[in-house]
Amino acid sequence: MESFIFTVLAVFIFISLLFSIFYSVRSRQMKEPVKKGIIGGKLNISMGAMLVFISAVQLLNSNESTLRIILGAIFLLLGLFNLFAGLRNYSFYRNKEQQHTQS
Repeated sequence: MESFIFTVLAVFIFISLLFSIFYSVRSRQMKEPVKKGIIGGKLNISMGAMLVFISAVQLLNSNESTLRIILGAIFLLLGLFNLFAGLRNYSFYRNKEQQHTQS
């Protein structure tokens, strides 16, 4: 059962890594600031999810060492911060885009 959980987490880490790479490349290609902000928000969300999944692997590992718990907690905090910042930026720029199209 434990190996199944770690396999699922590894798949989620890999998927969020692919999204992070995809949005990073797209963000660098965008010229319009509003669309770049939307893509940047999605990038932060995918990076935050990846860090949360990495922290879950660290915290759920059976040999609980102090270093592993500290690293898991740091990754969890960074991941949650990235998720929050990404959601905030995404909603801000999405509203800005909708206001621009209505004008």
